[in-house]
Amino acid sequence: MRPEILNPLFAETASLDGVGPKLLKPLERLGLTRIRDLAYHLPERFVSRRALADLDEGAEGEQVILALTPIEHRAPRAGSRGPYRVLAQDAKGNVCALTWFGKAAYTAKKLLPVGETRWVAGRLDRYGDMLQMVHPDHIEETSAAHLARLNEPVYRLSEGLTQPRIAGLVAQALARLPDLPEWIEPGQLSRSSWPSWRDAIQLAHHHEHPEARERLAYDELLANSLALLLVKAEGRRRKGQALVGDGSLRAKLALPFALTGAQDRSIREIAGDMAQEAPMLRLLQGDVGAGKTVVALNAMLIAAEAGKQAALLAPTELLARQHFETLRKMAAPTGVEIALFTGRDKGRARESILMGLIDGSIQLVVGTHAIFQDAVQYRDLALVVIDEQHRFGVAQRLALAAKGRRAPHTLAMTATPIPRSLTLAQYGEMDVSRLDELPPGRQAIDTRVVPQERMEEVVAGLERHLATGQQAYWVCPMVREIDGVPDMADIAAAEARYAALKERFGDQVVLVHGQLRPEAKDAAMEHFASGKARLLVATTVIEVGVDVPAATLMVIEQAERFGLAQLHQLRGRVGRGAEKSTCLLLRGAALSETARARLALMRETQDGFRIAEEDLELRGGGELLGTRQSGDAAFRLASLDHVQRLLPIAHADARLLMERDGGLTSARGEAARILLYLFERDWGVQLLRGG
Repeated sequence: MRPEILNPLFAETASLDGVGPKLLKPLERLGLTRIRDLAYHLPERFVSRRALADLDEGAEGEQVILALTPIEHRAPRAGSRGPYRVLAQDAKGNVCALTWFGKAAYTAKKLLPVGETRWVAGRLDRYGDMLQMVHPDHIEETSAAHLARLNEPVYRLSEGLTQPRIAGLVAQALARLPDLPEWIEPGQLSRSSWPSWRDAIQLAHHHEHPEARERLAYDELLANSLALLLVKAEGRRRKGQALVGDGSLRAKLALPFALTGAQDRSIREIAGDMAQEAPMLRLLQGDVGAGKTVVALNAMLIAAEAGKQAALLAPTELLARQHFETLRKMAAPTGVEIALFTGRDKGRARESILMGLIDGSIQLVVGTHAIFQDAVQYRDLALVVIDEQHRFGVAQRLALAAKGRRAPHTLAMTATPIPRSLTLAQYGEMDVSRLDELPPGRQAIDTRVVPQERMEEVVAGLERHLATGQQAYWVCPMVREIDGVPDMADIAAAEARYAALKERFGDQVVLVHGQLRPEAKDAAMEHFASGKARLLVATTVIEVGVDVPAATLMVIEQAERFGLAQLHQLRGRVGRGAEKSTCLLLRGAALSETARARLALMRETQDGFRIAEEDLELRGGGELLGTRQSGDAAFRLASLDHVQRLLPIAHADARLLMERDGGLTSARGEAARILLYLFERDWGVQLLRGG
């Protein structure tokens, strides 16, 4: 239950003066639905203005504030689109034009009566031989009011909000801030010279104050670290079951390749976890093609050797089928019964699988979300493997974990390499195994950057490629063209490219994107995977989990619009068979330095972990930190720099609190409990238990 001291912060913004239904909509678009949200809606920057005695002291392009007296209003001619100008003079008689475009005449007439001095703030520019301010930022009646405008916060806005309005709402929110007890370890607080929580928020809204911003970012990182440690501690307290296999099934595996050192190491780490009574919560990170599936199979066979069941959860039916076929082939010599269970299974086939899971004759099951429906019961589910775990809601993972008699071991897998600097933030509650070696013999993908002007050559090359019986992907940044939106009309669209290629190649071409109905998407993917279609046109919906060994050509149109990690994942869809594969990165004419660096790196390396680190350096942690799944950590206050510098300290502080300072029952622990509620990691602790 939320501590009472936080109630003022969780009051709705509708309770503030001047907030009605009309204002609520733009506030909601910014996520500002409570007082807490406004308090943490920190300025993006500050406008520093200089107070002038007269216009002679000012310089063109400078942000200023000074006293001006209107002497004449000049309205545009009737029917004209010209500006509305107010001529005003300073104390010396110098004249400046205050200029408005659009429907601003009423504002100008009301705020600037002729002969009455006003304090005007804005940017000083020149129009012809006269100084002017276009759309002044502020017009104040009193001399005292201008002082507040000398260093002014600039907030992120939504349509229907203005800077003065949002600043007024923030001021009301700040007036309601309670005094909260200190949750930061005293030594850390002293070393960093950080203000108290309440002072930090006040300072961050009124000044460029790095220490205040840093302290608030640290609070967020500490709350996240503490929540993840609580998840881990809770997992260790739960009663699981130790699984120690005798190796009999694993010894029968007849793999056509030797395991890499990274695979061997990961299997040992997983086996060590599963041998403990505390449920395993481990993440297996593996680059594209690093061999996660064989590691997962070894873990599943340990469960089978111990007389238990294991389930592998995949995000799509196509990927579930691919996993099933791969596991079935690899595990064939063991004699283990493996079943595929998806939402399509009906009638007798479905009943047969349900009975096999209940009586234990099915030891391993692979499927989609169907495997944790209410009707599905297991004799003794002891291991859950979750592929592309970021694609699942936490509630789904919890539902599958609840199918075991005791808490099952959980192995999550991801093919998205995560920079080491962000692993703590993203997976602090998990132990991590990394597959940082590629299996021997895997061929490098020939990666080339081709200018968009050579499109005809590319299509001709594609035609020759398809004529040999091989398959190809063509990826576009958008689903369909958007007209009338700046910078959007020229982005390559999958639907238009599909229409053009279908005209040339006919029924060999299929289309997949995220806006298709699931059945249509699955049907197109199956058509391509089976070889009936030769060319798949798609958006990034194919970024993860599509495995078609006969596809040996990847064309990525307007590659400069994709992040490095995305390009790497897309390239990883080819090079999965014995044939040599090629990736063509089609680029536009105007490239930024960042885009050039991205494409150059793609040519240079296929190391996903290096690419992830470089991606972080080139474009910051926006995507990694900003588009996180509900229930995971989306950092609102902590920048990438904060994460890299402060997260290890926050993690250590959280461990200190849990292991030495009495946890949440001590005096500082009580304050830390408030911190968890403040950052809404209270429910997060419960949900994150699913991994």
